[in-house]
Amino acid sequence: MLAGCATRPSPDVLKPVHLTTHAEKTPVSVKVLVATNRSPDSIRGGFGSAWADNLTYEQYGFSVPPDRKDTAITYPTARPDTERQFAVVGRKQLAKDAFVQAAVGSIQSDGTIGIFVHGYNYSYQEALFRTAQIAADANIPGSPVLFSWPSAAAVAGYVADRDAALSSRSDLDSLVAALSASGKVKRIILFGHSMGGFLVMETVRQLKLQHRDDVIGKLAVILAAPDIDVDVFRSQLKDIGRMPIPISLLVSKDDRALVASSFIAGERARVGRLDIDDPVIREAALKERLRVIDITSIQASDGLGHDRYASLAKFGAQLASFENGRRSTAGDVGAYVFDAAGAAVASPFRLAGRVVGSQRPN
Repeated sequence: MLAGCATRPSPDVLKPVHLTTHAEKTPVSVKVLVATNRSPDSIRGGFGSAWADNLTYEQYGFSVPPDRKDTAITYPTARPDTERQFAVVGRKQLAKDAFVQAAVGSIQSDGTIGIFVHGYNYSYQEALFRTAQIAADANIPGSPVLFSWPSAAAVAGYVADRDAALSSRSDLDSLVAALSASGKVKRIILFGHSMGGFLVMETVRQLKLQHRDDVIGKLAVILAAPDIDVDVFRSQLKDIGRMPIPISLLVSKDDRALVASSFIAGERARVGRLDIDDPVIREAALKERLRVIDITSIQASDGLGHDRYASLAKFGAQLASFENGRRSTAGDVGAYVFDAAGAAVASPFRLAGRVVGSQRPN
């Protein structure tokens, strides 16, 4: 169920191609920066599932098909069709200093950098192309950063992936701290999907225990379909304390991948399936200063309801305004519903359980 039926891309899709196109519409150009603690695959030119001792830094240029109707990624053939297929058009390895310089040099006008941390059962190339899709659909200036940890990219690798995520805390910590050190960086959106959300929370917890409040003060943490045990999450929150920017949880009750994760974990509840209609959840969100946002109305393409975050990218401006503090008072925490039809974030539920009508962006 977790694997899907699509053919998975080989590292060959990472080879840059020279495009000559006479298409009516110009492909979208996207740049992606990557930091990975996967071991390089010297034979095939990619990165595998073995753990590396050091981070490797890369920069990619992408051609993304225009006018796509969904978030599905069509991987390139030897001669890519730019109207239909994604393609790598540039690739180079960077030293750490050059990587940081490239990231800082491409920050948005408000000093924001985004870091995407993928989830369980992802290969390097799958995570990279997904980041390119999100960047293209969000249409936000700058180069997003992908942190790719050594997932086994196998359905049977759930436990191995959890171990790999835990082993990656210090590497993600190092990346976040390096970017935060620049005075030009005012905010780092740390976006973790699924098990990547678990890694993000463990990294923030580690930064807190290191008393790195200078770094934490710049973080806007967003967890999409977080594959985190509810009690573990509560423990993480206890150690982290109140974040200057409240943590946002993107949840859905019908996420079937998290149903499977819960089964593997002995029927333990997962954070990504929190029910915002539950008064206990609404009260907990207010108490812990969390934004719990139900995204069930967003279309999923994987048949499991687990990849809604990818479709959410096209509503990046609305979410960005939410994170940037349009609701920056103490009342901006609680439970919300994302209204895909109106591309809006609904007003928060209050303890009484009353819902104020959906608000469209100004």
